[in-house]
Amino acid sequence: MGIREFPSGAPRGKSIAVGMRRSPDVSPRRLSDISPQLRQLKYLVVDEAIKEDLKWSRSVEDLTSGPVGLTSIEERILRITGYYGYQPWAASCKREERPRDSPGPAEAQAPAGVETGGRASRRCWTCSRAQLKKIFWGVAVVLCVCSSWAGSTQLAKLTFRKFDAPFTLTWFATTWNFLFFPLYYVGHVCKSTEKQSVKQRYRECCRFFGDNGLTLKVFFTKAAPFGVLWTLTNYLYLHAIKKINTTDVSVLFCCNKAFVFLLSWIVLRDRFMGVRIVAAILAIAGIVMMTYADGFHSHSVIGIALVVASASMSALYKVLFKLLLGSAKFGEAALFLSILGVFNILFITCIPIILYFTKVEYWSSFDDIPWGNLCGFSVLLLTFNIVLNFGIAVTYPTLMSLGIVLSVPVNAVIDHYTSQIVFNGVRVIAIIIIGLGFLLLLLPEEWDVWLIKLLTRLKVRKKEEPAEGAADLSSGPQSKNRRARPSFAR
Repeated sequence: MGIREFPSGAPRGKSIAVGMRRSPDVSPRRLSDISPQLRQLKYLVVDEAIKEDLKWSRSVEDLTSGPVGLTSIEERILRITGYYGYQPWAASCKREERPRDSPGPAEAQAPAGVETGGRASRRCWTCSRAQLKKIFWGVAVVLCVCSSWAGSTQLAKLTFRKFDAPFTLTWFATTWNFLFFPLYYVGHVCKSTEKQSVKQRYRECCRFFGDNGLTLKVFFTKAAPFGVLWTLTNYLYLHAIKKINTTDVSVLFCCNKAFVFLLSWIVLRDRFMGVRIVAAILAIAGIVMMTYADGFHSHSVIGIALVVASASMSALYKVLFKLLLGSAKFGEAALFLSILGVFNILFITCIPIILYFTKVEYWSSFDDIPWGNLCGFSVLLLTFNIVLNFGIAVTYPTLMSLGIVLSVPVNAVIDHYTSQIVFNGVRVIAIIIIGLGFLLLLLPEEWDVWLIKLLTRLKVRKKEEPAEGAADLSSGPQSKNRRARPSFAR
C-alpha cells in the first residue's frame, strides 16, 4: 500500500501519488491482520470531540489529495483504527501542508466543540425547562377542569332542591357566554405587543366567517345551529342530573369522546383506528352495564337516555364545527362563543318565559330563586369552557381531557357522603370500562409506531449490553500498548 501511479498511458508529470502519513514507530499492517479488532468496532463508541476531529481531518485529507481524492476503504479503516499512528487531533501532523495563518485542527475544533457542547447543553436545558413548564401548567389546567366541571355538576344538583327549572338554569348560564370576547380582548391588551382597538380586533376575528365577515346570513346559517346544539347539550345534561346521581351523569357524559370518533369517521372521513373502535365498544358496553346497575327502572333509564343524548349533541356540535367552520384561533373562538351568548339572549329568552307561564318551570317569587347558586354554577361553567378552549395555549390537549375523566371519582366521593348511591359491582365495572375507553381515545394516531420504536430500542439495548461487556474485556490488554490510537469510550 505504497505509492499508486496512473497507467503508463498517462502523461508524464501528471502522475498522482495518493498515500497516507505513516508514523515512524508503528509498522503498517494489512487489513487481514486486524480482522478481530475490526469486528469489535461496532461495539465501540467514539468520543464526541474525537469524532469531530476525525470528520474534519477526513474532509481535509480528501480535499488536499488532488483529483483522486477518495482513498481506498482499506486505508480509511487503517487510519480510523490508528494502526498508522494517524493522529488528526495533533497539530503537528498537518502543519507542513497548511498555511501559517490557518489554525490547526486542534486549535479550530476545540473552541467549536466547547461552543457546540455549550449550545447543546443550553438547548437541552431550555427544552427540559419548557417541557417542565408545560407539564406544570398541565397539572394546573387538569385541576381547574376537574374542579370546575365537578363543582358545576354538584352545584346544579344542589340548586334543583330549591329551584326546579333546568331549562331556565341553562338559559341563565349560557347568557354568560357573551363575556368570552371581552375577556379575550383584555388578555390581548395585556399580552400582545401590537395592541389593536376593539373594533379592529373584532373585524379581524370576523374573517373567520368568510370574506364578508359576520353577516345576517352567516349568523343564521353558521351560528344559530350551534346555539341550538349548545342549549340542547346543557339542558339534557342538567335534566339528567334531576333523574340520576351525579356520578352516573359525569361518567356517561365521557362517552361523547367515542361519539366524536364515530361521527368523525363517518362524516369527516377521519383515519380508521382499531384502538378507537375498541374504545367506542367499551363506551357502549359501559352504558348498557350502567343501565343494568339499577335494574332497568324507568327513572334511571330516562336519566341515562338524557345523558347519552347530551353526549351525542356535544359530539355533533364538535364534528359540525370542524366540518363547517374548520379550526379557529383564540380570538375567533372567543368571538364565536360570545355570539352564541348573544343568540341565546335574542332567541332563547322566550322559552323560559313560556315555561314559566305554562307552569312547567314555575317559581312563586323571584325572592325564592337561589341567585347565589345560579351565579356560582354559571361562573364555574364559564371557567370550565374558558380553560377547555384556551388551555391549549399553555399545555397539552391530552392533559386537559384528563380533567373531565378525573371529575368522575370526585363526584363519586361526594355522592358517597351526600346521597344514598350504592356502588355495586356492576356500577363499578361500568365506570372502569367507560373510563378505560375514554383513556384509549386519548392515544395519539401514531401511538403504535412509537410503541414499536420503544420495544425495538429496548431489545437492541439488551443485546448490546453483553456484547459491550465482552468487547471491554477483549480490548483491555490491547489498549495499554496503543498510545497512538484514538481513545474510544462507551
